Amino acid sequence: MVVTSLKTRIGITLAMVVVSVIALIPRNVTRRERINGVMRDTTIRQVPLNLGLDLQGGMHLGLELDQSKRVSADPAKDIDLALTVLRKRLDEFGVTEPLIQKQGSDRIVVELAGIQEPARAKQIVQKSAFLEFRITDRTEALDKALPAMDRALSRLGVRATSGQAAATPSAVSQLLQGDSGKGKDSTAADSALLTGGPLSSLIETAQAANYPLYPGEYLVEDGAFVRADSLLNVPDVKALFPRKYDFRWGATSTSVGAKSYRSLYVLEDRPIVTGTNLVDAKEDIDPLTSGPIVTFELDRRGAREFGEGTAKNVGNYMAILLDDRVQGRPPVIQERIERKGQITMAGKSFQEARDLALTLRAGALPVPLKIVEERQVGASLGEDSVRQGITAGLVGTLMVVIIMIGIYQLSGVLAVVALAFYILFSLGLLAFIEATLTLPGLAGLILSVGIAVDANVLIFERIREELELGKTVRLSIDEGFRHAMNAIVDSNVTTVITAAFLLFLGTGPVKGFAVTLILGIGASMVTAVFVTRTFYMIWLDRAPTMTKLSI
Repeated sequence: MVVTSLKTRIGITLAMVVVSVIALIPRNVTRRERINGVMRDTTIRQVPLNLGLDLQGGMHLGLELDQSKRVSADPAKDIDLALTVLRKRLDEFGVTEPLIQKQGSDRIVVELAGIQEPARAKQIVQKSAFLEFRITDRTEALDKALPAMDRALSRLGVRATSGQAAATPSAVSQLLQGDSGKGKDSTAADSALLTGGPLSSLIETAQAANYPLYPGEYLVEDGAFVRADSLLNVPDVKALFPRKYDFRWGATSTSVGAKSYRSLYVLEDRPIVTGTNLVDAKEDIDPLTSGPIVTFELDRRGAREFGEGTAKNVGNYMAILLDDRVQGRPPVIQERIERKGQITMAGKSFQEARDLALTLRAGALPVPLKIVEERQVGASLGEDSVRQGITAGLVGTLMVVIIMIGIYQLSGVLAVVALAFYILFSLGLLAFIEATLTLPGLAGLILSVGIAVDANVLIFERIREELELGKTVRLSIDEGFRHAMNAIVDSNVTTVITAAFLLFLGTGPVKGFAVTLILGIGASMVTAVFVTRTFYMIWLDRAPTMTKLSI
């Protein structure tokens, strides 16, 4: 339907102006945020047009599945699950308009514009948040297996490092060399081995200082932690590890006297329950210790399994694992535990408890992620980009204005006024759809300025041709708009098709360029065909007897 009424045209134009201005006005937005463990409403002043990573600075991360830690049975499915988990986490993290998308089939790109805590963001992105509850070993299985493990390491040529052997290592050496080296008292030799072998010399199997060990708990000095872990993971040694048991390390070090130790725990290999049954997690303060804790709640199935598992193990110790690390010393099970429980964050800050609760609520990553690409964009670089982009846009627009007025005179002035409407409509559309403006997007916006006047050029040239044929001014304008329409539509449609391919097949900055280009083309069509013609109608309405057009 063609709008022929001048009043209707003016009304539609003014309505578009009002809507665009309203969309661009900064407004107060109320958000629900967790503050000191309590969900509260906070009001912030928000500018509708968001700036991207390259315009306000921030962090760019490229992530892939880390299959060296956990092998993925279906990488394509796991990358999609990881994408969903990351979106949930970063939505709660509080970054405005985070960009989280899949690149190709095996990579996730995360862009956090205006990020103030990059280290914390990286931890939240990479944390697997895989939660488990396991019972500690009560049978001293590791103590019994250590002699065989030491012998296996000795056959591989591994020896206790300097300072780790027992005070009288000769008995140990004789024992490892074969039966001829054994003394009359085999038990005494085995006892020596527990303190002098390549592995056992690193592990405290007795009480260290005044630090009573729990069942299944051992201590390794911090300086020997890496070596002990590598020895335990030697295939020949791992094969000798007691059946139905696994070993896991403590998440943090423990000070005993003047030394610092890392706890080693021997746990049942089957967990009572895992974080897949988690439905909620909240950070809180323990009223008894005033330390941070994370309370959690399980679903119905998880509560049933947890209740059955803890009821069977009343009086035993239960380790709480997060990402294969034991969180604090295992508490003793006093009674049956069902739907609710808590994780004590001893030695941790409240912020760390909040981040843990956040990651637990979002769910565990199916496979850990590794950072394969990392870029930091400084705020100053973003400010330079904005300034240079605006300068380029102003210079380009000024040149377009000079050319249009210089060639098409008063008709060029109408096109320039319509161009101002075009810029307003374009920015209003970007704000309305809450788009994030990036540097390539800014380039697309500047490029579409030229496209906006291109339609006017086609129309003006056609009007000139009609005037040269001797037609009246009113008829020449009508014919100019009507005959130029096919060329305008063809040129804009082909550009939109190209931009659409960039939008659906491109990533990151390419998408930003495509979005602004498509919106710019739409706005240019409206201003060149509708707004400019409305200006001509107003001109003709004021000068109905005009015989010469300034074009």
